[in-house]
Amino acid sequence: MGGGIYLIQGEDRLVEMTEQAYDSEYQLQDLLEKYPNLLAGDQIGRATPRRWLSISREMTMPAEDGTSQWPIEHLFFDQDGIPTLVEVKSIAAADIRRQVVGRMLDYAANALLYWPVESMIAHFESNCSEVGRDPEEVFEEFLGADANEERFWQRVKTNLQAGKLRLVFVAEEVNSELKRVVEFLNEQMDPIEVLAVEIKQYVSQDGLRTLVPRLIGQTAEAQQKKSSATRERKLWDEVSFFKEFQVKQGSEEADMARELYEWALEREVVEVQWGRGGTYGGFSAKLKQKGRRYPTLFLIDIAGEFQIYSRSYASIAPFDDQEKWLELRSRMSSIGLSLPIDPNETRLPNFRMSSLRDEDGLKQVMATFDWVIMEIQESSVS
Repeated sequence: MGGGIYLIQGEDRLVEMTEQAYDSEYQLQDLLEKYPNLLAGDQIGRATPRRWLSISREMTMPAEDGTSQWPIEHLFFDQDGIPTLVEVKSIAAADIRRQVVGRMLDYAANALLYWPVESMIAHFESNCSEVGRDPEEVFEEFLGADANEERFWQRVKTNLQAGKLRLVFVAEEVNSELKRVVEFLNEQMDPIEVLAVEIKQYVSQDGLRTLVPRLIGQTAEAQQKKSSATRERKLWDEVSFFKEFQVKQGSEEADMARELYEWALEREVVEVQWGRGGTYGGFSAKLKQKGRRYPTLFLIDIAGEFQIYSRSYASIAPFDDQEKWLELRSRMSSIGLSLPIDPNETRLPNFRMSSLRDEDGLKQVMATFDWVIMEIQESSVS
């Protein structure tokens, strides 16, 4: 412990601030929960600083047998929907360091296999409820007035499917041994990003306090590898998507996906939006109406999944009515999309395009969404 920094107050007062240890690692956890910017998002992404959406503190990880274990100390998402797992520990001792690093790798492996997006949404909404915040307002503050919550959660799902995570070790001091481990892992693990953030505390005699984060792990080699991976996240369009889709999923499924795409283009009230992704991503069909919130009708991704965000339907008329919700649920069930009985339950229903093996099934899907559009339009007029 040692060293100091200096704060100039007014025109002629130099205040010396000396390094001081935290009372405990829980104090540092509390600070991260209250001030997520301490995660050094401006250092992680210098061109585009990372912003943080807090999902949960002490969130348990799923296990293979369905039980919960290993509470992760903090889960954040950045604005690109990349899950960021944070472990706060005093990790100077070798045995503790190995334990923490091993546990973080367990977190990553189990998150990719057993962590449904719906669980993350539920934790986020619960977290908002505990602090008396409206989730929509939180999203607007996080992503701006044009925030698209559905698209954000779809990005989260895409990142999980592609194995794109960020693992961050936070400590009061990152010693040389941990620094070498973090740099090695960050250079070797792709697309997972492994970083450490050292957050030192400085105080003055009259009670002023300064927190100084320092990012560790972004070596030149790691940055080159990660930036190359980022460039691979192409923006799909009609030509590139269907060419790739046919290679990955076969001609039969590509023909069905194209029919649904053309169905969307033929309807004036539907807008097609293309997403990004190398392994995942695709296009969505969104009902376009000025001045009102309307749902994304469905999404089709390059992995061959057809899906919807059910909660967006439940929040608008006429499907905010229980009777109409049950009718919607019945119709969606007939085409293979199982909506929850409780409209407040968050779920991302989906099925594989390969399940639509005949023309009648495809026509039923299109007829169902024609009915959805008609119901919404009639409700907006009445």
